[in-house]
Amino acid sequence: MELVFVGRSNVGKSSVIRQLTGKRVRIGKRPGVTRRPYRYQCGELDVVDMPGFGFMAGVSRERQEQIKTGIVRYLERNRKIILFALEVIDVRAFSEIVERWERRGQVPVDVEMFQFLRELELQPIVVANKIDLIYPEERDGVFDDICEKLGMSFPWRQWDDVIVPTSAKTDEGIPKLRGLVRQRLRELGQERLLRYLKR
Repeated sequence: MELVFVGRSNVGKSSVIRQLTGKRVRIGKRPGVTRRPYRYQCGELDVVDMPGFGFMAGVSRERQEQIKTGIVRYLERNRKIILFALEVIDVRAFSEIVERWERRGQVPVDVEMFQFLRELELQPIVVANKIDLIYPEERDGVFDDICEKLGMSFPWRQWDDVIVPTSAKTDEGIPKLRGLVRQRLRELGQERLLRYLKR
């Protein structure tokens, strides 16, 4: 069985995986280091770090599209063994990137991916990473905006089983994320997999 992590390049997917599993995970200093799925075996549970979509240093637009298509095909092909998905976003940049795409009359990739995960019934958890870079008094407004852009009503706190503010760097929110992942596994009747997650 699999847990799949998706998200734009350089949002911290690998760091979040390391925090959840305790596994030594490849972490790049620049966008686009992960260009193919990396599978981390945790006993009976496979944690899959998908390549980042969006901008990648030194990668052509055509290649970026191929990577995105590869992610979609992987999710479709492996739907039956994926327990659920976690979409990691950079909370600082999310709204600005979405608005930039919308101004061009395009559906933002991040939003499209979230909707696609829901269509596949992969019950995505949005891991809103890098929360340490947002002032505490600004957070509710930032998360209400993220909710709206993902097509969910606000206030955001009603979605605390979907959106989890985290900082993989400072560990803020990581215990809550671990708790939610554990809860999801229990709900799916996969209690035996709990032992493969970091406590």
